[in-house]
Amino acid sequence: MVMEVDEPAVAATTSQDEQDEAQNNDVEMDTSEGPIEADQTFEAVDQINWKFNQVKGNIDSEVHTEVTADVISCVEFSHDGEYLATGDKGGRVVIFQRDQSGKYVKGVRSREYNVYSTFQSHEPEFDYLKSLEIDEKINQIRWLKKKNAANFILSTNDKTIKLWKISERERKIGEDAWNLPRTNRINTTSFRGRLQIPSIVPMELIVEASPRRVYGNAHTYHVNSISVNSDQETFLSADDLRVNLWNLEITNESFNIVDIKPANMEELTEVITAAEFHPTQCNWFVYSSSKGSIRLCDMRDRALCDAYAKIFEEPEDPQSRSFFSEIIASVSDVKFSHNGRYLLTRDYLTVKVWDLNMESQPVETYPVHNYLRTKLCALYENDSIFDKFECDWSGDDKHILTGSYHNLFRTYARGNDGDSKTWEARPQEPYSQLRSRSVVPSAKRKRPNVPPTPEQTEEELSSDQLQFDRKILHTAWHPKDNIIALAATNNLYIFSDV
Repeated sequence: MVMEVDEPAVAATTSQDEQDEAQNNDVEMDTSEGPIEADQTFEAVDQINWKFNQVKGNIDSEVHTEVTADVISCVEFSHDGEYLATGDKGGRVVIFQRDQSGKYVKGVRSREYNVYSTFQSHEPEFDYLKSLEIDEKINQIRWLKKKNAANFILSTNDKTIKLWKISERERKIGEDAWNLPRTNRINTTSFRGRLQIPSIVPMELIVEASPRRVYGNAHTYHVNSISVNSDQETFLSADDLRVNLWNLEITNESFNIVDIKPANMEELTEVITAAEFHPTQCNWFVYSSSKGSIRLCDMRDRALCDAYAKIFEEPEDPQSRSFFSEIIASVSDVKFSHNGRYLLTRDYLTVKVWDLNMESQPVETYPVHNYLRTKLCALYENDSIFDKFECDWSGDDKHILTGSYHNLFRTYARGNDGDSKTWEARPQEPYSQLRSRSVVPSAKRKRPNVPPTPEQTEEELSSDQLQFDRKILHTAWHPKDNIIALAATNNLYIFSDV
């Protein structure tokens, strides 16, 4: 099956010579907006001082006895930031709405989020042909841009993707406005009397979630990513070995645009870990691999994008190679910047920023938890080394967010010599400022078990005290304001700069 892709309308206004030249240089994509001079990047920005806003979920028990089904597995803000969706391992989707009361805190609109709707998105299934259980866990949620009063989201588990419509109903037909009785209408032979027009009366607000499309039977392996295209008509889904392209209106057919499955599975050397569409160019998408490479593909070049247009990978230092090198190099998340110029990737120990114009090495590299390099053996034994952390851009692309262990998260101020701070997600007084934390090796900790004084800017935490079962894997940054949402096991934390 051949996929036909329309060329942009602007091509019709170019000359024949320009069109010929464009055809000859399809693969050599111009991903830039002109050269970026050193003084034209972005000004250095200060680190954000986060303040506690809210925490959702049970925090009363000190002992970690949370139900597995309540563990949050994905977090995502809507495009306007008015809604926040979370999915959990029990297949449920909970949508929060930003406070609508008009309350202001310190001169800005309230940044509290309240429960808006809860519904069961996926149920556990069983594949009888393969004798395989399919978990109901929600792997990812993606919002579609709002076009009318209703909201639409895509949610996926390991095999099936669903399109949900979330709509409000706050009016109904009045009970006394019916021309025929609503009971025993079968025996009513005719209508007599005055014909009245039904009246609409207000009612208590009801938020309804209804499935509009179900996209299934297209993935042999577990779906790890979904991404909505900028044209809002198509989306991609990626599993370990393939990437499929769907039309939102068609559920029984998809195009296979990437297939890295070898003829002999014994020759398999890498798998796909994440995939995402470009925010403005509907023909570009990227996918990352377990070997640490990121491939940029152009769907205008060919229907099957096995031949990538660009590959971003950093050469490995042979002297530092070890048994764990390939494991910690695996890319767990990839995100385009909002302006489409940069790529943000997360591997086990670092966060990297790539310029689409430079494939040889990242332009920025930020360490996340280097203090774990000496603990890789223990992390391998308890399987923590395989945890997949997410990363996020701020709305202005000037800050970076990612999570770590012990409910720690890190934010980086770009252009400020890699200025970064570590914070711990924990309940405290609303609107109170978080105290940053510093993780140090046990041998270097000066005053163990001594509470910090007011003069100290950071709380010290020994690396031996880290709790690896408390971790922030899933994060989301508000598209406009400095509001972040963090999933810490079964709790959802919301922090802001106000």
